[in-house]
Amino acid sequence: MNQQLIEQIVKEVMSSMGKMPAQNTDSNCNGPAKVDRSDYPLGEKRPDLLRTPTNKTLDEITLKGVLDGTVTPQDVRIAPETLRLQAQVAESMGRKPLAENFRRASELISVPDERILEIYNALRPHRSTKEELLAIAEELETQYNAVKTGKLIREAADVYEKRGRLRED
Repeated sequence: MNQQLIEQIVKEVMSSMGKMPAQNTDSNCNGPAKVDRSDYPLGEKRPDLLRTPTNKTLDEITLKGVLDGTVTPQDVRIAPETLRLQAQVAESMGRKPLAENFRRASELISVPDERILEIYNALRPHRSTKEELLAIAEELETQYNAVKTGKLIREAADVYEKRGRLRED
């Protein structure tokens, strides 16, 4: 297989998986980019919006770059802007719950992976007290500005309390 073909395959796979982050500004205007279902998939129809967390464009993600080290794992991580754009697309298709999931995910990008796993485990039934869950919500809201996610954790704490899913000390 030649290198150009491999590079093209890598770009197509990354684009179709939604793994290439986007910058949430349109180069033709001064405000946030507006997208809808007609812009999906973004990698094909709006590559001008796609940026990596390190501000590389989709065209800059190449196999050669991976091999020579100029494309790093950070370059192919998803960015909050991409998730917010995906939320716009989902919402334009009437999929509001999915759009909200994308928005919460965009908030969690700044939360370290290890902490995400700790929170995940804390949300399992009978693993946390209500106070512990409320403290997690507060942490997310104040330390990471993850307001939507903090609200979801507070709602989970209330539901767990009603359903008897909290840990008792």
